[in-house]
Amino acid sequence: MADGWRLVWDAVPGRDGLEAFASVEDDRAGSHPGVRHIKALGTMYRFDIHHPGDVDRSPDRQRQEVKGMRAGGRKLVAGRGETWRFTWSWYLTGALRATTSFTHVHQMFAGGKGGSPVLVTSLRRRGGRDLLELNAIHAGVVAGETELRPLRSRWIDVELEARFAEAGSVRWRVSSEDGVAIDVARDGLDLWNDKGDIAPKWGIYRSLKDAKRLSDAHLLIKDLRAYRPA
Repeated sequence: MADGWRLVWDAVPGRDGLEAFASVEDDRAGSHPGVRHIKALGTMYRFDIHHPGDVDRSPDRQRQEVKGMRAGGRKLVAGRGETWRFTWSWYLTGALRATTSFTHVHQMFAGGKGGSPVLVTSLRRRGGRDLLELNAIHAGVVAGETELRPLRSRWIDVELEARFAEAGSVRWRVSSEDGVAIDVARDGLDLWNDKGDIAPKWGIYRSLKDAKRLSDAHLLIKDLRAYRPA
């Protein structure tokens, strides 16, 4: 317990493997048989994506993601009105480029039939700039953005605090050894969509529309943790 938060989940690759997550979405359409795209490697998880080749069930996109949290033999989810804090470290490689359509690397996703995300973190190309963006997508609000280039090919630390409610709130902090790239808080955001409880997703989920900006790529992630108020 630290700073008023209680640790409720941590994913340790060498201990938990992929069992740390509620589900693994590795080549759901079987487009690349015999290849594992999501791996637990000692202290980190690795996500690989191939272009051309990997195609999701919707053939206009690619998806290699893990979803949800599993601890003590049960799945953990965020319910309406609950506040959660998530932390992790990312290594975003240069080959994983920002696109004008979607390239998501994290989502907070409402489960259930017809579920959809309420928060997405994306590598977004806009106005000739490559950005790391947090979009409160259900509310239709970009909560924050920062230049992507200084965060590439190095370990960066992410903190995401959210209250999942119709008038919810979010705080997003991204930092590296050079200091804080962004620390932004927004409230009054609709972070609930009545499709069910919220679960995090990590990995690579991208559109095939920006083909000239797509190539084989990977990302690494480690030190995934989730906290509830103490």
